[in-house]
Amino acid sequence: MASRSLEPVASAAPAPSAKTNVVVLTLMAAVFLSLLDSQIVATALPRVVSDLGGLDRFAWVTTAYLIGGSAAAPVFGKLGDLFGRKRVFLASVTVFLAGSAICGLARTMDQLIAFRAVQGVGSGGLFICVLALLGEMFSPREGARYYGWFSLTFGAASLAGPTLGGILTELVGWRWVFYVNLPIGAVVLIVVSSMLRLPVQFTKTRIDYVGIVLLVVAIVALNLLTGWAGTTYAWNSPMIIGLAAGSVLAVTLFVLSQRRAADPVIPLRLFSNRTFTIVVLLGFVAGFVGLGLINYLVLWFQTVLGLDVQTSGYVLTAMMLSVVLTAWASTKVIGHTGSYRWFPVLSMALFAVAAMLFCTASPQTGLALTIGYVLLLGTAAGLNSQALSLAARNTADRRDIGAVQGTATLVRQLGTGIGVSTFGALMSSRLGTGLQEHLSGRSSDGLDKDGSLSPEVLRHLPDSVRLELAHVYADSLHAVFYAVIPVVLVGLVIALLLKDTKLGGGHDHGRSKPERSDEGTTAVGPSTARSRA
Repeated sequence: MASRSLEPVASAAPAPSAKTNVVVLTLMAAVFLSLLDSQIVATALPRVVSDLGGLDRFAWVTTAYLIGGSAAAPVFGKLGDLFGRKRVFLASVTVFLAGSAICGLARTMDQLIAFRAVQGVGSGGLFICVLALLGEMFSPREGARYYGWFSLTFGAASLAGPTLGGILTELVGWRWVFYVNLPIGAVVLIVVSSMLRLPVQFTKTRIDYVGIVLLVVAIVALNLLTGWAGTTYAWNSPMIIGLAAGSVLAVTLFVLSQRRAADPVIPLRLFSNRTFTIVVLLGFVAGFVGLGLINYLVLWFQTVLGLDVQTSGYVLTAMMLSVVLTAWASTKVIGHTGSYRWFPVLSMALFAVAAMLFCTASPQTGLALTIGYVLLLGTAAGLNSQALSLAARNTADRRDIGAVQGTATLVRQLGTGIGVSTFGALMSSRLGTGLQEHLSGRSSDGLDKDGSLSPEVLRHLPDSVRLELAHVYADSLHAVFYAVIPVVLVGLVIALLLKDTKLGGGHDHGRSKPERSDEGTTAVGPSTARSRA
């Protein structure tokens, strides 16, 4: 009778212990550092350029960080599956901190770019390892509450980054935007290494070195292709054609290698799961539309509505808050009901409605109404961000948690890159034609014939000219929103194919039984309460 009373009930979700919450908060601190570093450095870049020079290469300070993170995510996710997610997480934090330290010591722009790539590798690794750690510590339904913390962490980093970067740069110098990571990262290492215990299994592993190399080559080539095409290089230039051919070749060879590898980086068997395949496709659409549109929304605020940089920032902040709050609320509902199916459906529908509304907008559309459209876009983005992560986790066995999260994250990032490149090409083509028509004979107005038109220039133009050019920009940006509509409608159809699979409620959902606990101690998490009950 006593033993019967100790049996865990799958539907019960015991309250997490204080120790568990400390560990999760520490993991969120690591995520905060990863997200913060993409925000905080931007504010310091003008001072970095004045100190190190290299104005023609300063954009690479951000690009190198993003490419490093993209390449690291699926690789670190798989390594965590093979060697233990705690170990790989600690290794990724160490790489991130080492990258931060050497970035602060950089003496030339080229050094800083190279060191930022190292930092990006650590950032991408720790981010995906946290997702995988949460997947191992909790069942999908139990973990829903913690996935909501991701959204709040993202919001905090987005809001704090620019301000903190400016304060550090002014008070102690730009190098401290990197050094600030060191004490916080040290605390993360100490807390996680001492308090987090996870079940481990001893299995023989064979690292897929060929797959790792081919995947990294493919990711780097695709990132360069989407970043350079139509901007740095023309679409028909030898560089872009070469990158496109190299990307196709690398992806093809990678897929072939995964079919033959004993323990592939991205197991192709994952795609035999219908839900996983749908989630990956929806992640691509969400990345293509959601993040891909942000730059063009800012352009709309400044060139069509004539807002200054500060006011544009306020509107964009409002959108980010809508993303964060919607994502957080959606995880609460999903955790309560165990169902995620309708969130991606509603997300794609709202994306379509918002894009249609922007297609009807003009310079005469009021600011209040435009903010309403922007908040609608933010709500659409928030509805899918954590829902898709939870759905992906729900499809994964314990052995594949890292590979599943790494693959889903990678495809979403590729969607963002392709979206930005596609939207840029569409807008540039329409804008070039419009400016040639309306700038004819107006060189005295201080307008660039290459289409480079700053908000400051626009505001100092005569009202009639400014309104005419605002219409040109609105027409060019309409091409972007028209392109969004069919993409999200396809996404809507895909989302409707999702089955209403409930999130697993038991802690052992989708897991193989561990042989022993790491370092001979009990795992931290909700299971701790059960195993000791």
